[in-house]
Amino acid sequence: MITTKPNDIDEYIAGFPKEIQIILEQVRATIKKAAPDATEKISYAMPAFALKGNLVYFAAFKNHIGFYPLPIVDEALKKEISVYKTGKGSIQFPLNQPMPLGLITKIVKYRVQQNLKPKEKK
Repeated sequence: MITTKPNDIDEYIAGFPKEIQIILEQVRATIKKAAPDATEKISYAMPAFALKGNLVYFAAFKNHIGFYPLPIVDEALKKEISVYKTGKGSIQFPLNQPMPLGLITKIVKYRVQQNLKPKEKK
C-alpha cells in the first residue's frame, strides 16, 4: 500500500499487491478506451483522468475500488449504480466481485459527454 504521494499512475499501481495491480490496470485500460483523448494525472494522491476538466478518479482500498465520477444526474446510470455502495460523487466496487468494466465504460462516456458539452452562461 502506498505511503507517499505517487508521481504518476504507474507508480501508484506499483504500490499495491499483484492481484490489486491487475484490477487497477483493468480499470485504467477501461477508462482509456472509453476516453482516448483524456490525459492521466495524479490528483488528491489518486489516479485521475482529465478532459476539459476532471473526468474521473479511482483508488484502491482494502475491500473495494473507489471510483469517483463526480455527481451523476442521468437516471438510467443512477439505477445501474444503485446496486453498489455510493456516496456523493463516489462508488465502491467490491474486490470480492468482478469489476463492472462495462458500467465503468458507460460512466466514463457519460462524463466525457458532460465535459464536452458547452457550458451554459449564467
